[in-house]
Amino acid sequence: MYKQPWRLVQNRIRGNGGREIDKFRGIEPPVDDNSGSESWVGSDTRVAIPPEGKPNYGCAEVIRPDGERMFLFEAIAQAPEQMLGSTHLAKNGQSLGVLIKFLDAQFQYSLQCHPTRPCAKALWDSDYGKEESWYVLGTRDDTAEPAYILLGFKEGVTPEAWAEAYRAEDIKKLESMCHKVYIQPGDVFFVGGGVPHAVGEGCFVIEVQEPSDITVSVYTAPVRHRMKGWPEPTEEYIKVYDERFMNAFVFDACSEEENLRRWKIAPSLLRSGDGWREEIMIGPAQTEYFSFTRLTVENGAAPLRNTGFMQVAIVVDGEGTLNYEGGSLPLKKADELFFPYGLASASVSGSVTVILCHPEGVTY
Repeated sequence: MYKQPWRLVQNRIRGNGGREIDKFRGIEPPVDDNSGSESWVGSDTRVAIPPEGKPNYGCAEVIRPDGERMFLFEAIAQAPEQMLGSTHLAKNGQSLGVLIKFLDAQFQYSLQCHPTRPCAKALWDSDYGKEESWYVLGTRDDTAEPAYILLGFKEGVTPEAWAEAYRAEDIKKLESMCHKVYIQPGDVFFVGGGVPHAVGEGCFVIEVQEPSDITVSVYTAPVRHRMKGWPEPTEEYIKVYDERFMNAFVFDACSEEENLRRWKIAPSLLRSGDGWREEIMIGPAQTEYFSFTRLTVENGAAPLRNTGFMQVAIVVDGEGTLNYEGGSLPLKKADELFFPYGLASASVSGSVTVILCHPEGVTY
């Protein structure tokens, strides 16, 4: 069982939207609704504030080779070494050490940042910060302007100016302090801890990140409560929120050119063979906490690289076959798979493109 690929159960969670996720998955008719603008893939991470009665909201389910369906974290707990391997357990414990999502922005997400690991430990007592990355799958064709992201402070932005706009609850002013970057399918971006960012209207991306849901939004505590119709927050709540807000952002403003040099990432070739190639999309040059590669098989059979760790795979285009010792599994666009540590001597054939996501510790 632990030497075979496992199918993940597709989901949609939180927010309004999701049409592009449906399109990607071949669901008809594709719709924007309140079933969710996100999908958390191969996740053992819970959302920060789960809905009532759903304590495991955000955690993915998996179908084992014997047909039993359960949460992925439950399957790991049953056989942690067989699922993850001793090296992974020593580094990450029974956590996957990585979180993968689909984000479909019908509307712009709030401008926000996520803390670095030292900041997360100091202010949230969390072992994980939230560095993250985006791989642009597609863009909507019916938005008011071309798909964009907000990313990084513009040159000249100071903590004092940022604090002034924050205290005035001037969200437009805060957004204007950040670079606006128009995007295309295939673009890759890295988002360091403390970097202001927002996924803009019309973006459909795969997000690979640290396994955390810590977010500091420019929607300040009072604004957030008023927008959602909640009671006014206490002074203590606002004090804690303000401290986290002003300390989570990293003020390293720069020009537009330098901003793109820092955060827009060009894929680099990892390995190749007859009719296939594997590229590093995000790797050690950007972060030590996670990575992902893109395996493109055009007309051949590519051996899967044995990383010594588990992997989460998303088929982003085409059709093919995953061949492994003792069997095979058909692959098609939008398939989501979990590869246990013990999956070895496997290969991918056909005409297919697969994103392979890896936790901290994978070497290149």
